[in-house]
Amino acid sequence: MLERKDQKREDTWDLGKIYENTALWNEDLENLKKSIDSIDSIKGTLNKGSDELFNALSLLKEIYRKTEKLSTYAFLEYSADSSNPEVQMRAAIISNIEAVLSQKLSFFDPELLSLSDEFIEKCLKEERFEQYRVFIEKSRRFKAHVLSEKEENLMSLYSPLSSSYMEIFQDLENIDMRFDSVFGKELTNSSYTVFLHSNDESIRKEAYFNYYKAFDNLKNTIAKTYIGSVKSDSFRAKARGYSSSLQMALFPDKVEESVYRNLIKAVHEGFDTLHRYYKIRAKKMNLKRLNHWDVYVPLEKSVEMKNTYEEAVDKIKEAVKPLGEEYQKTLIKGLTEDRWVDRYENVGKRSGAFSSGSYDTMPYILTNFKEEAIDSVFTLIHEGGHSMHSYYSRKNNPYLSSSYTIFEAEVASTFNEQLLHHSLYKEAKTNEERSYLLSKHIDDIVATLFRQTMFAEFELLVHEDYENGEPITLDEIRKIYLSLLKEYFGPIMDFTEYASLEGLRVPHFYTAFYCYKYATGISAAIALSERVINGGEKEREEYLSFLKSGGSLYPIESLKKAGVDMSTEEPVREAIKVFSGLLDEFERISVK
Repeated sequence: MLERKDQKREDTWDLGKIYENTALWNEDLENLKKSIDSIDSIKGTLNKGSDELFNALSLLKEIYRKTEKLSTYAFLEYSADSSNPEVQMRAAIISNIEAVLSQKLSFFDPELLSLSDEFIEKCLKEERFEQYRVFIEKSRRFKAHVLSEKEENLMSLYSPLSSSYMEIFQDLENIDMRFDSVFGKELTNSSYTVFLHSNDESIRKEAYFNYYKAFDNLKNTIAKTYIGSVKSDSFRAKARGYSSSLQMALFPDKVEESVYRNLIKAVHEGFDTLHRYYKIRAKKMNLKRLNHWDVYVPLEKSVEMKNTYEEAVDKIKEAVKPLGEEYQKTLIKGLTEDRWVDRYENVGKRSGAFSSGSYDTMPYILTNFKEEAIDSVFTLIHEGGHSMHSYYSRKNNPYLSSSYTIFEAEVASTFNEQLLHHSLYKEAKTNEERSYLLSKHIDDIVATLFRQTMFAEFELLVHEDYENGEPITLDEIRKIYLSLLKEYFGPIMDFTEYASLEGLRVPHFYTAFYCYKYATGISAAIALSERVINGGEKEREEYLSFLKSGGSLYPIESLKKAGVDMSTEEPVREAIKVFSGLLDEFERISVK
């Protein structure tokens, strides 16, 4: 693997466009510290008059923008090479600054929310407050759930404790847990997936049992850790006056609980189609019954679809044509000459992929691109979707209303994947290629729509049991999870005693009620991509208006303007119909 210093300049992102050198970063840091020191001067002044409120909001904006820019630079540096001591130091410095800032500003929300509606309405009539309108209106929605200054300070002190459950789980899984090897090869959290993709059942089975033996050895500790996280969610919800942990999680996005429950209901209605998928899988694998270790093997053997980075960009260029010339040119220029992307692995670089950036920077994308993996092309267009969402949002909104929600973010990224699926399938030259692309598309929908909904249902059942006074134990967690496995996988599946331990290994469970956003995201993305591909300028412009809306609207509202109503079950039902059609096509050309 390359050292960071050996990467070609054109293969790395251009952080010089944020700060030309670290001296400028340090200079900005000192300026930020001075701004933070001035926070005390606005405390207790927000109700004095419109000038005082405006000055306070202006200071808040200035501090947040400076912090975001400094933090983005430090985060990107650290992600590209975490082995560099200077980089580690900058990341630690800005992390400490953010903690200090959180405590210094603990008075702000209670003070803003204590202002009378009459006073706020009077201020918002002034033109200079227009840039703060969305921020003020969204903040004041929380009036019933924001506590006194003293109580808010206590909650900020509790915050590191509430996040400790995830930290404990991550250390248990990534550091303390030890796995037996698989036929002499090392088994890790990363390699486990590779083993489950093997066409050799003996390898899959060995990996499965060796992996879950390690979880079995720590099952009581992990269960207590997760139960602690559930209790923490419930404590914060009660302390802030929410009816439940679910309501607290959905409130910031102004998403009704019915959206969450309708997702689960619609997916349950699609169980026949999902169970049909597993029957097709069994037939394709020449198995009468499926085991838990059989369901991740690619449905179709990989075909030769190698792509250089440049060839991947060409495929992306073709795929995003339906979004128009401006979108296409901006994205392709970003992926190439503007150097948004840090392309390849190096020592100390973070694994996986992400899109990042700040209001005052261009978008940045981290990938670990591999020419032999078609997944790398999908990853690049996925992160490109996030980046273009950010590009349009920042271009069309004031700073304090430019941040969009994760609910919306998962639509923009998955939408681009749908475009790529459509484009590659249209260009495929052989049935082998078509079959492989179909199998990938099918498995992606299973993983994102059905699987994430199962996770969402599990979280709901556990939290509801606890909040209804039912005891939550390891046995109860396993019982709930095994019941869901049987429902979702259907009658063709057999499960061992280890199967229910899967409920102890999902990191997202420590960020409660997050998983459903993947399922709603792909449902909206499928509906909108079909609409744009088969539509015209009107449909394209409505989708682009969604990207441009940023944080100016709540997600249900912004998606309605794009042409999909996520407050209903219809988009989920339509996604399942598309999934069924893909199964029909796969059976036609691939299953004998």
